[in-house]
Amino acid sequence: MKEDQIVLDVKDTPKPVTWLALSFQHLFAMFGATILVPFLVELDPAVALISSGLGTIAFLLITKGQVPAYLGSSFAFITPIIVAKASAGIGAAMVGSFLAGLVYGIIALLIKGTGHKWIMKILPPVVVGPVIIVIGLGLAGTAVGMATNDPAGEYSLKYFSAALVTLLITILCSIFLKGFFNLIPVLIGIVGGYIYSLTIGIIDYTSVIEAKWFQVPNFVLPFVDYTPSITLDIVLLMVPVVVVTISEHIGHQLVLGKVVGRDYIEKPGLHRSLLGDGVATMIASLIGGPPNTTYGENIGVLAITRVYSIFVIAGAAVLAIIFGFIGKISALISSIPSPVMGGVSILLFGIIASSGLRMMIDSKLDLGNKRNLIIASVILVIGIGEATLKIGNLDLHGMALAALIGIVLNLVLPADKDETINKETA
Repeated sequence: MKEDQIVLDVKDTPKPVTWLALSFQHLFAMFGATILVPFLVELDPAVALISSGLGTIAFLLITKGQVPAYLGSSFAFITPIIVAKASAGIGAAMVGSFLAGLVYGIIALLIKGTGHKWIMKILPPVVVGPVIIVIGLGLAGTAVGMATNDPAGEYSLKYFSAALVTLLITILCSIFLKGFFNLIPVLIGIVGGYIYSLTIGIIDYTSVIEAKWFQVPNFVLPFVDYTPSITLDIVLLMVPVVVVTISEHIGHQLVLGKVVGRDYIEKPGLHRSLLGDGVATMIASLIGGPPNTTYGENIGVLAITRVYSIFVIAGAAVLAIIFGFIGKISALISSIPSPVMGGVSILLFGIIASSGLRMMIDSKLDLGNKRNLIIASVILVIGIGEATLKIGNLDLHGMALAALIGIVLNLVLPADKDETINKETA
């Protein structure tokens, strides 16, 4: 990136009106996906907005104001949070999220002391790619159920039509819209699906009318709403997800570095950005929000606008926090019908699965190699099939089990001789 192409550099401060407009762009870019996650796991979307804002500000501070990244709700934790809530309540899910963030911090310390190459060996594309596919396909049933069923859980053509309209609008926006609007197809799809739902009479405005303009969200606080308790089940359910989110984080940092024209792996360092991600997740867990992660949508905004100012990112974070306390907005989000979110989810979860496949393709992973084929195949079947390992109080299943087995297979299975020779001659 040439210096004269930059509109606003990382430490530049925009004029007030421009600042507000640019920050709103980032807010719109992350909004659809960030509110979808709490919608799916039955958390308060307002808390998710606030936690994303607080997490982003913490990230900017920890990275010394050098990395213009926005953090929003992580899709990787959807299934673990649902399982944790069903088995041990919302407190267990929050404890698990906190522990996941803590693991980020531990890994950040290790990277600071030993460098980052070792983590790339533990998390190669042959492991991470299939696990990402498992995340997407594992949620397919949830998306279809939301899209086709009414509130009573029965099939409804009327509700399914709302999902299909939402899906169609989102797809058309993704393909035909250009510039910034190409980055917010999810938000546009939700708005379009909402308007259609209004015309077929499946929206209830009672909560919106009754909501106050200023309203404290439904925070879930430790020692107030639950007593924190660490169990082996929660550790094994939530912590292995870090395998995927750290890989995703590294990928985002590499892409962001190319966009901005800096090497963020070296400066401020992968350890700082990972720590920022972990602290953001811990902050979210302490107030009842879903774990946070850096958002590719907002990296896309940076690429299009060539505005890299951290002050613009911080402005979006402040706006998200403010929106979280506006009761009318929170109630309006909650009034979105489930088929609208289901229609968007069909595309988003498919894209997650496809991104895992893309990672394998981009890394030129050879599935003709028996070792790679075995690792990928085992991960996919164990993960999508929701295989469970039960030994006493130990309960490890689905994606977590698949990820751990994939890591072990990658470390244990001998590399193909031809592959080793190619690496040595490369």
